[in-house]
Amino acid sequence: MIDINPKTKKTTFSLDLLEAKKVFLVGDFNKWDHKKNPMKKIKDVWKLSLALKPGEYKFKYLVDDKWLNDPVAHKYVPSPYGGNDSIVVVPADFVYKKK
Repeated sequence: MIDINPKTKKTTFSLDLLEAKKVFLVGDFNKWDHKKNPMKKIKDVWKLSLALKPGEYKFKYLVDDKWLNDPVAHKYVPSPYGGNDSIVVVPADFVYKKK
């Protein structure tokens, strides 16, 4: 699940996987660094919020060393490595707020 909050200017990624032991958010926004954005388990849901500038970003979840797409991504595009990548779209009217 993807939630874009205009008040906080953050995009929150959520993944409901009770059995997962470790989950990372990986994509264009972190140069596909599979260790940079670990997600936190909050009440049985893995979550992470990022301040993303407007645009489209390819991403996937790395769940216990296995790649997984977001089941409700905004859209999907073919991956150069096979299968598809998830896409999150941060709208142009979503003003980026730098800390």
